Amino acid sequence: MSPDVIDGFAQASQLSTVLSVAFGCLIGLIVGMIPGLTISTGIIIVLPLTFVLEPDISIALLLGLYVSGMTGGSFSAILLNIPGTPSASATAMDGHPMAKKGDAGRALGIAIIASFFGGLVSFLCLFFIAPVLADVALRFKSPDLFSLVFFGLTIICSFAAKSLIKGLLSAVIGLVIVTIGQDPMMGTARFTFDQVNLISGISFLTALIGLFAIPQLVDNLSEIIKGKTASEAGAKIKKVIPNLSDLRLMKIPIGIGSFVGSFLGILPGAGGPIAAFISYDYTRKLSKIPDEFGKGSTEGIAAPESANNAVTGGALIPMMTLGIPGDPVTAILIGALLIHGLAPGPLLFMENGDFAYGIIFSFFWANIFNIIIALISLRFLVKVLVIPKAILMPTIAILCVIGSYALRNNFFDVYVMFGFGLLGLAMRWLDMPIVPLLLAMVLGRQLEEHLRVSLISSQNDITIFFTSPFSLFFLCLAGISIFWSLWAERQNTKKSQKKLI
Repeated sequence: MSPDVIDGFAQASQLSTVLSVAFGCLIGLIVGMIPGLTISTGIIIVLPLTFVLEPDISIALLLGLYVSGMTGGSFSAILLNIPGTPSASATAMDGHPMAKKGDAGRALGIAIIASFFGGLVSFLCLFFIAPVLADVALRFKSPDLFSLVFFGLTIICSFAAKSLIKGLLSAVIGLVIVTIGQDPMMGTARFTFDQVNLISGISFLTALIGLFAIPQLVDNLSEIIKGKTASEAGAKIKKVIPNLSDLRLMKIPIGIGSFVGSFLGILPGAGGPIAAFISYDYTRKLSKIPDEFGKGSTEGIAAPESANNAVTGGALIPMMTLGIPGDPVTAILIGALLIHGLAPGPLLFMENGDFAYGIIFSFFWANIFNIIIALISLRFLVKVLVIPKAILMPTIAILCVIGSYALRNNFFDVYVMFGFGLLGLAMRWLDMPIVPLLLAMVLGRQLEEHLRVSLISSQNDITIFFTSPFSLFFLCLAGISIFWSLWAERQNTKKSQKKLI
């Protein structure tokens, strides 16, 4: 066994790291179950608190929040029929009907156990696939890395948007924002408008808080004004552990959900909701009792719940090995790594192998503590659902301001945060996806650097991107991604027109 693996396990198993994971899981369950909050928002609120912590402890805390946030989303979906996360939408289709029958505890127990096994399968995929993929990625040169990052941008835009044009426009806005600050090659200031605070560019964390938290706060404020608040936590929680017949029925759905979720998690932009609904549909087709689906089926809860937790480990694979986030949460995790001076990518395993395996084993502990904390404290955790939003939302707003200011002890970042909040609101009203903008900010600097290094080394000969096999492969995938999205969009338009006729 590699020394890095042993060191990584020892690092992840230290008392401080394990406690950090457990605390992250507790926060994640609470954040995930509160309708109106998202895992991304929860991580963004917690992220400023990690500045004073060691990198391994910080990432362990965020991984615990990430994993448990997925499980927490099913609590409100089952009890209130209000999914706490988008991935829990499929769980609500059978979870809430089971709760209405008086089996809320049983439904929650099925969801928690399915989530655990889905996360465990994705951990195994992460452990065995990530190092191999990192070894391959070490052979990449600047043209290959440019094409890889470009492919990452195109596939994210394709999956993240109903309209490809809006997705690409969102990514372009992100790339424009990245150009503010110092030129990465020349070191000269650009687009700073003589503003000293902009020389170091736009803070990634400040932009994240504005883009995610402010629109969410505005949405919740509008719900408070309209009187749309969830005041009851639904049915009483009785027996939580599923019976033997449930456990037998769960085997095949968990297998389907785990492998579908892990595979789709590796694909940047696919995300938890897609994995959950695909697993749900495929399980229903294979089920011996398909008529039970939608009426409180055990299989209908187990399949999507195992899938959305399996996505977490799958999404970490491209993040750690290629530096390409698999979903918005892993994009934030990349930002967290960069803040602590660690760049995700193939060199992470070469230069910081113990830290890379420490992340992998922290993910393992996150799944262990997720099931333990969820089962033990379930009856107390669901009480959070009755906290009035009139109290919760102002608290979150204050934390957002503090987090923006704490990054550089500069009120200018608070103004920038509110500016990005207005941008996020405008994009939401225009039905433009925020994810491509976010990922363009993460990948934009790498895209520019690899492009310019490649052109300098080839004396401005663009054929360098087509002569390298790796580069050509990723460019072809990017082309397929764009054309596939255009075709899918055209097909959806035709279907809509036929319905109108």
